Amino acid sequence: MSNKRFENQVAVVTGAGRGIGEAIAKRLAAEGAKIAVVSRTEANSAKVAEAINALAPDTAKPYAVDVADFDAVQKAGDQILADFGRCDILVNNAGITRDTLAMRMSSEDWDLVLQTNLKGAFNFTRAVLRAMVKQRSGRIINISSVSGLMGLAGQANYAASKAGLIGMTKSIAREIASRGITVNVVAPGFIETDMTSVLNEEVRKGALAQIPVSRFGAVDDIASAVAFLSSAEAGYISGQVLAVDGGMSM
Repeated sequence: MSNKRFENQVAVVTGAGRGIGEAIAKRLAAEGAKIAVVSRTEANSAKVAEAINALAPDTAKPYAVDVADFDAVQKAGDQILADFGRCDILVNNAGITRDTLAMRMSSEDWDLVLQTNLKGAFNFTRAVLRAMVKQRSGRIINISSVSGLMGLAGQANYAASKAGLIGMTKSIAREIASRGITVNVVAPGFIETDMTSVLNEEVRKGALAQIPVSRFGAVDDIASAVAFLSSAEAGYISGQVLAVDGGMSM
């Protein structure tokens, strides 16, 4: 891609070791950004950073951290700022599922999903926010889900975490709007990833029946939405939810 919208900018992408996060990291890098590739697994973050650097040398660095661990994330944030000197874009994409009906859901599965998906986004926002406020510019994009907009059976923990992200986004957007920082949400629907590849045929058919455009999305559909909200063109958009779900939640 010849368009270098993010030249001289630094993007931090969590959950960037595979799937949607990997696509976002590669898209922002293709448009000129330097990338902090964050994954819980060292092997995954290193693999994606290497792939980015193969196309654009010295563009990406890998970081292995559990986003749910507040202290570890603050340390990682300090390291990223020391390595790159700034943070212009933060994409809070790290997320997990532990799906089951509420009457069967364990306390551990509730806590794990909320800690990773919701607290994890707070942890990383907290880690870079001061730097963004100081430079009086920045873009924060939180990856929610269609589940956070409409609720899906068997996902009480996941839907709660993803709906919580929307409330958090709107609050932080209000707090820092005057500093030139926007905070928005992208809410993906059913996207072809490792997470959805495990769905059986019956579930896939049921999901497709709920999607007006009659297909699952691609990771690049999400990466495109994130790239737009990260760009100068989206400077007057803040506190908003962009559903990229083929019309499922309308």
